[in-house]
Amino acid sequence: MKALVIGATGATGKDLVNQLLNDKDFDEVDIFVRKPIDIQNDKLNIHVVNFDKPEEWKDEVKGDVAFSCLGTTLKNAGSKEAQKKVDFNYQYEFAKAAKNNNVEDYILVSAYGANPKSKVFYSKMKGELEEAVKQLHFNKITIFKPGMLERKNSDRKGEVLGSRIIKFANKIGLLESQRPLPTDILARAMINSSKIKSNGYSSIKLGNIFCFAEKSNA
Repeated sequence: MKALVIGATGATGKDLVNQLLNDKDFDEVDIFVRKPIDIQNDKLNIHVVNFDKPEEWKDEVKGDVAFSCLGTTLKNAGSKEAQKKVDFNYQYEFAKAAKNNNVEDYILVSAYGANPKSKVFYSKMKGELEEAVKQLHFNKITIFKPGMLERKNSDRKGEVLGSRIIKFANKIGLLESQRPLPTDILARAMINSSKIKSNGYSSIKLGNIFCFAEKSNA
């Protein structure tokens, strides 16, 4: 299979690309990034693109399955408008290009609580993206809705502290539905979902994400 990835330089994306390159079921991996990255692998094709100009790269989005795990924080983006450009516009243009190039399988990382009617900006934005991508009518679309992600060597102090608090609560039987999700497990679940032969729309929440990750080599 040929995989297409947007968001390859983020925590989830890095784990995803690494696992795809080591997966015998994938013989080609195309990633779309803003800056060159230093990875050498015969399977890997790196497309350095300007996401503000999809007309320049849309014809390159061709393959069997597309993975979308692009995202930023409000702090890093600097404004809600800038964050929406990354978390909505860029991902939607990628999805639209994939659909127009007959990619049949689309896998999107969204967020727990995503809802287009939410009064919370982030949840509303994620919910709007889900609805927009669903309206493209891929043959198969899987949307993952993780809660708190556990990133390797994270510099997000609030996230690290929150993860520690929830993990402590988990040890005494509390907040099991909110346990932190390591990005490598999310990546494995995404890859495993691409190997399931099915049609239509699926929404995968936290508990089931762990289950999908356990279906290794399924």
